[in-house]
Amino acid sequence: MKVSIQAVAVWGKIAPSHSITAIMITDDQQTIVTGSQEGQICLWDFSSELKVSSKEILFGHTASVTCLAKARD
Repeated sequence: MKVSIQAVAVWGKIAPSHSITAIMITDDQQTIVTGSQEGQICLWDFSSELKVSSKEILFGHTASVTCLAKARD
């Protein structure tokens, strides 16, 4: 059974920027992964109806994310 959890971001009056510098779509075409100039990686759900919704945001990089690649099996 798949459990869906909505991502919630909490910040002040101004949301953090996410200037996309890299993008990748998973093989199943259900998740979009973006890297940003600010060093974040974001995961987005991509539905067959072409709707995009936030899933997760990953922090920790100290430099821009300029490339994304999937790991081999």
